[in-house]
Amino acid sequence: MHQWERTAAMSETLQNLGLVPFFIRQLSDPSLLANRLGRVTSVQRSRSTVVSESGERLVELSLALQKSASIDRPVVGDWVVLDESLSRIENVLERKSLFKRLGAGTSNEIQPIAANIDILFIVTSCNEEFKESRLERYLALCAEAGAMPVIVLTKTDLAGDTDIFVQRARGVRAGVPVETTNALDPDTLDGVRAWLDRTATAALVGSSGVGKSTLLNTLAGHAIAVTSDIREHDKKGRHTTTHRELHVLPSGGLLIDVPGMRELRIAELDQSIGAVFEDIQLLARQCRFADCEHDTEPGCAVLQAIQQNELDERRLANYRKLLRENALATATLNEKRSQGRDFAKLVKAGKRIKQQRLES
Repeated sequence: MHQWERTAAMSETLQNLGLVPFFIRQLSDPSLLANRLGRVTSVQRSRSTVVSESGERLVELSLALQKSASIDRPVVGDWVVLDESLSRIENVLERKSLFKRLGAGTSNEIQPIAANIDILFIVTSCNEEFKESRLERYLALCAEAGAMPVIVLTKTDLAGDTDIFVQRARGVRAGVPVETTNALDPDTLDGVRAWLDRTATAALVGSSGVGKSTLLNTLAGHAIAVTSDIREHDKKGRHTTTHRELHVLPSGGLLIDVPGMRELRIAELDQSIGAVFEDIQLLARQCRFADCEHDTEPGCAVLQAIQQNELDERRLANYRKLLRENALATATLNEKRSQGRDFAKLVKAGKRIKQQRLES
């Protein structure tokens, strides 16, 4: 066993926070494990709550991190190194996964949501809230993050026929596990618990009101998050969780409850979209034309599969929608980055000219 791994093995606190060799090997000095290595459990604007061997503390960001891009600043789930005063985050360790999206509204920046997630529990209700297209969007983001997706169906006690929702969930992508739960009955959560070992970190994502907070409270064995029901008149959720927070579960493992996101915009997901819609991409290889858009072209294997009821037309429509949205957002991001690089060059050139004038 490596010296640093032996040192980490002595720290039950860090183990319970999900410390694994991937992060330990990034440390320049094993003595950092004593009190300067910690995990971010919540973020409040420019400050973060970090738990380390020496306890929990609210810390600032170093000046370098304050000036860095949002994607490089600490988010919930990150492992970080504090400075010697234990009052600032000095460094963010390399992440093994990152769940992110394109910022809501008119924002054109990638927004990190949570880091170092092993399992993404995609939560949806067994009622009118259930949407295959939304699940496909989450699965594409999960594939990009590098996490293991698990679809969790909640409110099974209110569903007339749970099997229908299970079949629909399994039809979204072959091989993705599906768990059914009644969050108010702890015995129905055994399938979810089975995915969490001592060092595993999971995140709960899904629309507001689908039962994420209730699920978290039941797994924790006590009330951590405020809960609220879905509105009966439109089946839309009431927003309850207002910020992301990492929780250590008494049965082992860690869980992040992510607030319901009204907008789940995507960008730079070319390969991940293809992974979710692998069935369509395989069919596309059989099309007569290599550039077939699966619209009205003759010899289209995808359209033929729809006509023969081998492929859902909704699935093709969502595939094309996600591809268009991804292409447009990615092009906008690239243009903004290019403008940023051009501006930086102008600034540097201006400084160089000013310096030359001062020296002449």
